[in-house]
Amino acid sequence: MAKGLTCGIEIHQRLATGKLFCRCPSGLAEEKPDLVFRRFLRASASETGEMDRAALEEQERRRVFEYYAYERNCCLVETDEEPPAPADPEALRIVLGLCQQFDMDVFDRLHVMRKIVVDGSNTSGFQRTMLVGSGGSIETSQGPVGITTVALEEESAGIVGEEGGVKTYRLDRLGIPLIEITTDPDIKSPGHAKEVAEKLGTMLRATGKVARGIGTIRQDVNVSIPGGARVEIKGAQELRKLPQLIEYEMQRQEKLLEILAEMKKRKIGKLKGKPIDVTNVLSKTEAKLIKKGLERGDSVFGLLLEKHEGLLGTELQPGRRYGSEFSDYAKTAGVKGIIHSDEDFGKYGISDAEDSAVRKALGAKKCDAFALVVAPAETAQAALVKVVGRANVREIPGETRKARPDSTSSYLRPTAGRARMYPETDLKPVDVTEELLREAKEALGGGFEEKEAKLKEVLAPDMAKRMLKSRNLELFWELVEMGVEPKLAAGTLEETLVTLRREGKEIKEPGKALAGLFKEYNKGLFVRAAIPDVLRGMAGGKGAKEVVEEKGLAKISGKELKELIEKEGRDFGALMKKYRLRMEPKELKEALEG
Repeated sequence: MAKGLTCGIEIHQRLATGKLFCRCPSGLAEEKPDLVFRRFLRASASETGEMDRAALEEQERRRVFEYYAYERNCCLVETDEEPPAPADPEALRIVLGLCQQFDMDVFDRLHVMRKIVVDGSNTSGFQRTMLVGSGGSIETSQGPVGITTVALEEESAGIVGEEGGVKTYRLDRLGIPLIEITTDPDIKSPGHAKEVAEKLGTMLRATGKVARGIGTIRQDVNVSIPGGARVEIKGAQELRKLPQLIEYEMQRQEKLLEILAEMKKRKIGKLKGKPIDVTNVLSKTEAKLIKKGLERGDSVFGLLLEKHEGLLGTELQPGRRYGSEFSDYAKTAGVKGIIHSDEDFGKYGISDAEDSAVRKALGAKKCDAFALVVAPAETAQAALVKVVGRANVREIPGETRKARPDSTSSYLRPTAGRARMYPETDLKPVDVTEELLREAKEALGGGFEEKEAKLKEVLAPDMAKRMLKSRNLELFWELVEMGVEPKLAAGTLEETLVTLRREGKEIKEPGKALAGLFKEYNKGLFVRAAIPDVLRGMAGGKGAKEVVEEKGLAKISGKELKELIEKEGRDFGALMKKYRLRMEPKELKEALEG
């Protein structure tokens, strides 16, 4: 494993408010779209007059973008037919409050900027973002980790799929407020990255003001090693996989350095070859992938990779080889991938004779490799030009990559630079006053450490930590305030409700249901052990009192308890076994001793 890791992370968390630049509610739609429309997007010059190379590459893909819009949570702002409204005040207060918790320098005036994005994820061709604070930190087991910046920005549209050059998005997600937290490169190991991400996530959840569920928080990670380059890997959603993602990227860069050393040893110069049409050479092939392409009118183009024999098959990450890097770049031209000579041609059905014929057509020697692309002629040539571009890079390229489900990554686009940003002309700057900062601090109900200490006063450390992360934190304190013993309130929220959910017994409006449950419990209507059974009955919409009466769970105490002892005997174990759901052990013990 390579040493000298340089690593920082970015956390993107949706906020539980309305949309950021319109007054539509947040939330995802499940119904069919009310409106479907299409757009073309192109890159534009930034404030500096430069064109962002990431945006230019996206433009070269020449895709059509289709959008699904929904009447209940989309408006003309999402369709880019109306100027944005001022930033949502609640979202702004949440982010300002968190900046204070991170002990950051908050800017006196917040300017909304446009971040050029032409991959279709925003109908306007840019994402609105505002830098709020800089220069904070958090404490970790391996020392302080700096918080470089905190920004408030709008969520992108949700991807539906891509087919035939048309990429489809849903606009219900577009515009949901996101807080973006970027750390300094202070992370010392893959495991440390997980700790930092977990602490930041816990601090966010402890506010009670963030959205919960799959996809509402994601991590981007920046990784480099000595001799390598800063690579940004986007879209890591599973915290447990974060260390493996970083380890695999370190491994990839280490292997690439070995390949570069071998290329230098072989004296491999810049590739000068151009894509060559080898369609006729393979016109009678039985290789299914190629044959299918030829039947629909595609061409087969090849590219000579001088002195590359054996290099393309070098494994960089599990299941990912040096040739996979070339394939990723080729895909940006609109093809599904490449076939290269370091692969087992047998799996494609390419015969040895066809292999030799292709080599002859390309002028390949024994030490050479080659790549093939099956696609319409213009697309195939464009894809191989992308391969040439990647093959001629004599360093580890700084780039943006996409996290894959198996913790490996694939090329996404070049790293964006300063040419990506320019000012938003439709919105006024926001002045940050002392009053606004005070309101923001109060809106979060105290700092993270304060909330953690308060929980540890009433709960065991493990449950306090669990409760701090829970979406039920506010409900927990509401139950405690109405007289519920803290341990019981936490156990019901974090254990009993989870068990019932796994059984398919979902409690609708848990706040209202639990308030009713504990109101009757505090009156002495039923015992603690009966709570799960009472809640099971309440899952159907009934009240606690009704369920207790139907199931015969009324508490036995006082005179009734004494009469039962006289009738059934004084065996504590036998009585508890029979009446566990109707007797409190402490009361039974006192009655037997009295």
